Amino acid sequence: MRLHRNLVFTVIDSIKLIFNEGEYADKVVQKALKRDARWGARDRKFVAETIYEMVRWKRLYNEIAGTKSHYSTENVWKNFAVFAVLKGYNLPDWNQLQGVPERRIKGKFDEFQKTRVFKESIPDWLDELAVKELGEATWEKEITALNKQADVVLRTNTLKTTKVSLQKKLAEEGIETVFIDGYTNALKLVERANVFRTNCFTEGLFEVQDASSQLVAEFLEVKPGMRVIDTCAGAGGKTLHLASLMENKGQIIATDIYESKLKKLKIRTRRAGAFNITTKVIDTSKVMKKMKNTADRVLIDAPCSGIGVLKRNPDSKWKLQPEFIDNIKKTQAEILENYSQLVKNGGQLVYATCSILPSENQNQVANFLENHPEFEFIKENKVSAFKSGFDGFYMALLKRVK
Repeated sequence: MRLHRNLVFTVIDSIKLIFNEGEYADKVVQKALKRDARWGARDRKFVAETIYEMVRWKRLYNEIAGTKSHYSTENVWKNFAVFAVLKGYNLPDWNQLQGVPERRIKGKFDEFQKTRVFKESIPDWLDELAVKELGEATWEKEITALNKQADVVLRTNTLKTTKVSLQKKLAEEGIETVFIDGYTNALKLVERANVFRTNCFTEGLFEVQDASSQLVAEFLEVKPGMRVIDTCAGAGGKTLHLASLMENKGQIIATDIYESKLKKLKIRTRRAGAFNITTKVIDTSKVMKKMKNTADRVLIDAPCSGIGVLKRNPDSKWKLQPEFIDNIKKTQAEILENYSQLVKNGGQLVYATCSILPSENQNQVANFLENHPEFEFIKENKVSAFKSGFDGFYMALLKRVK
């Protein structure tokens, strides 16, 4: 396999932005892919996947290259050399790749397979926390699954089309997909492609949404005509799913503390043809008081550590800090306490996270129920990245009974 100079230089520049400037990997990749309009699909794939691979295996590559976490241009090239050797690329005769110790790199790689924090490329504190919460055997399987590249999964917008029809139309545009057993409206891409350039996307026939994430809206058991509040809606992936499940009938109130995110949701609602969604910025306590005891259904897609989505956000391994997880658990408890008040008697609530840690999930629900006898536990779904092959998620369905 051959390396191309302009592609590799783009990767090097991108890694420096991520680790020296603190930019998010997904945003850096987006910018990198716009660097040269002449690039074909294979070029774009190399740039995106190599950036993510170097971020995902940061610690392992640092240890092999002896660069630690100092991201000078020279050290980034050393890490890239590790990547290239391990992936089987033929090293070109460039100044930056002179004297690469290929045999030593392969030997070090084999040596580091004996230690999980190096083998799986994770911080010590995260490894210790996950072992404590999940047990060593479970964490071993989960982190191995979370270090794999994420599949591209689409959710059919049933307000406009069917899964079968969407699959056919995507095939006409050169994108092959397969159904996923157990996921009602999901299509998985056979090969990665830029689906945002398709006519199907422009027409609002689908949203890009991981298969596990697609389970959350269905878990809420909404029906057409209900009043539903999505309390941490963000840019509204699950809000749009709720609208399709409700067949555009009833009312969905999408709330968030960030107005900028809700503006993005408004753009997406127009493309999706979702007409039963209104947005509200939670900027004062008055907004909450007006909605108290009014909702048939409430969705709390709570902020969390995001450990369940490491395969699509590998840089969060390095951005996360122990104190963030301590603080986010307090925030989750407060959100559950406050937004549960919006559920009317007989109504239902889903608490969900994209974490696999019990302290963020079932423990939060147990603590809430202990202090709120007006709610009863209906069911929960602990989605394992290892077992499902998709993101790790948690969701619990509660019902207000008095």
